[in-house]
Amino acid sequence: MSNPSTTIGSFVDVGWGRLIFAHTFPDPQSVADILLQEQLNRRDIAFYVNDPQLVLRVAPQDLFLDPSTTYRLDLKTWKRQSQIDSPIRVTGVESKKDIDEINRIYSANGMVPVDTETVWQSREDDRFKYFLARPQDSQEIVGVSLGVDHTSCFDDMFNSSSLWALAVDPQTKYPGVGTELVSHLADFFAQRGRHLMDLSVLQESEAAIRLYEGLGFERVPVFTVKRRNQINEPLFVAQDVQEGYNPYAMIIIEEALRRGIIVEPIDPPRGYFRLGHGNRRITCRESLSDLTSSISMSRCADKQLTAELLSNVGLSVPDQIAYTNDQKASEFLKEHGRVVVKPLEGEQGIGVAVDLQELEEVLKAVKAASAHADTVLLEQFVAGIDLRIIVINMEVVAAAVRKPAEILGTGRHTIAQLLEKVSRRRKAATGGESQIPLDEETLRCIRSEGFEYKDILPEGMPLQVRRTANLHTGGTIHDVTPQLSDTLREAAVRAAMTLEIPVVGLDFLVPSVEGEQYYIIEANERPGLANHEPQPTAERFIDLLFPYTINDPSG
Repeated sequence: MSNPSTTIGSFVDVGWGRLIFAHTFPDPQSVADILLQEQLNRRDIAFYVNDPQLVLRVAPQDLFLDPSTTYRLDLKTWKRQSQIDSPIRVTGVESKKDIDEINRIYSANGMVPVDTETVWQSREDDRFKYFLARPQDSQEIVGVSLGVDHTSCFDDMFNSSSLWALAVDPQTKYPGVGTELVSHLADFFAQRGRHLMDLSVLQESEAAIRLYEGLGFERVPVFTVKRRNQINEPLFVAQDVQEGYNPYAMIIIEEALRRGIIVEPIDPPRGYFRLGHGNRRITCRESLSDLTSSISMSRCADKQLTAELLSNVGLSVPDQIAYTNDQKASEFLKEHGRVVVKPLEGEQGIGVAVDLQELEEVLKAVKAASAHADTVLLEQFVAGIDLRIIVINMEVVAAAVRKPAEILGTGRHTIAQLLEKVSRRRKAATGGESQIPLDEETLRCIRSEGFEYKDILPEGMPLQVRRTANLHTGGTIHDVTPQLSDTLREAAVRAAMTLEIPVVGLDFLVPSVEGEQYYIIEANERPGLANHEPQPTAERFIDLLFPYTINDPSG
C-alpha cells in the first residue's frame, strides 16, 4: 500500500490501479518508469503531468496522453445547492459483499474492477476512501465513488483532493445518485479542510460534464498520461471501424479486435459488419450471423410457429390463438381471464400489450398490434419473473431477470418529468438503446394506478410504467446465471436444439429462477449480448464463429 523506499515520488494503489502524482517525481524519466511498471489488468494514471511531451518521449510506443479534461471545485466556497431530503444516503464500505457490488457496477459501466483485498484492507487508510450510494430504506448499492486526499499522500502545497471512478448502477430507478455522491465527497473533503477537489472526465461524457458544471466545477489545464494496454485501447486507437454501431454490435466487434480478427464495417446504423480471420469470412448483424439459417430465423420470427414447435417436444408454452373476430377474442378472454396481445412477428416489445382483463382493452390492443403485423396473437397471460436465457452453440451462456420500467416519486416532479429523467439515464447507460416510450401502453399502465402524466408522484412511491420488461422500452437486466436451475438450463438448450439455431435468446416466465416451473414465451434469433455482465456472451459468440482463435496467441 505504501510507496517503495526506492521510489522518488508519490502514488497510491486504490484497487483498480495506482494514482500517480506525477508532479512529485523529479523528472519525466521517473514518471515514465513507474507507468511502465503497471501490472496486468490494472489501470495506472499519472495525474498532474507538468511536461507530458517529455514523458511521452521516453516511451512513445508504450505511453499516451489521456484525452480527458480536468475539472476543479473550489471547496473554500463550496455549498450544497439544495437542502431537500435525498432518497439516497452515502456510506463507506461495510462488508466484502459491498466490494462485490462495487465491481458489479463498475463492470456494468465498462470500468476496471477493484482488488477486493486492497479495498477491504484500506478502510481506515486516510489517503483514499470508497463511498457507496444506497437508498434510504435499504442496503442496496446503486452508486460508487472514490475520494483521494492528496495531503495525506504527500506534502501538498495546494491542500487538494480528487474524485475518481464515479459510477452509477445504470439500472437504478433512483434519481440524483451521481449528484449525491459528488456532493457528499465535496462535503467530506471540505470538512477535512481541503481547498480543492479535482476530477478527470472524457469530453464525450456530456451528462457527467453537465453534472459537474452544475455543481460548480470549472475546467483547468491539467494533463494525464497512461500506458497503452488493452483496457485503455479505446482511448488511443482510432475508432473508425466502430463508429455508428450500437452496444450490441460493439461488444462483438471489440472481442473480435482483441483476438486479431479483422472487422469490416458494412452498415453501422443497421448493425451489419463482416469478420475475417485467415480465409474465413462471416457476415453478422449484431449476434445474427451466417451460421443461423433462414429456416431457424423464420421459426423464431413467427411467434405462433415457435410455440407450436416447442410444445410438440414437450416444452411448456402459454395457450395461444390468432385473432380472427371479436367473438373468438371474447371467448379466449373468458377462458383465461387475463391475456396478452402481440403481433405475430416483431421484436423489442413493439405492439405488445400485457395483462389485459377487459374485452374493450383487448380489442383496442389488437387494433394497435395490427399496425405492426397482418396477424395478431392472443396469448394466455402468465404471471411470473421475466427471464432471458442466452444459448450459444447449444450451451447456456447467460441468464438474466428483466424488470419492467419503473419510476420513483420525489414529491416535486411530475410523472412526465420523472419518465424523462429515467429515460435519459437509461439511454446514456445503453448507448441510446433503452428509453421509456410515451405511448398508449405507458399511459395505460399509469392510468391503471390512478395517475396521469401531469400528476406529481408522492415522494418515495414507486410506479411501474410498463408491463413488459424489454430493454428497449426502459426495462432493466439483472444477471442470475449462477442461480439458474438445471431444469431451466435443459429447457433452454432443448428449445435451441428444436429451433436448430446456434445463437438464441429465449424468453421465459418463471415463479423462481431456481425452480422447475416455466413457460417459454418467445425466441429471439438476434439476442442482445450486451448488458449481461459479467457473463462472457461476446467471447462465446466469437468462439462459435472462429473456434481456432480461442487460444490464438495473437488475441
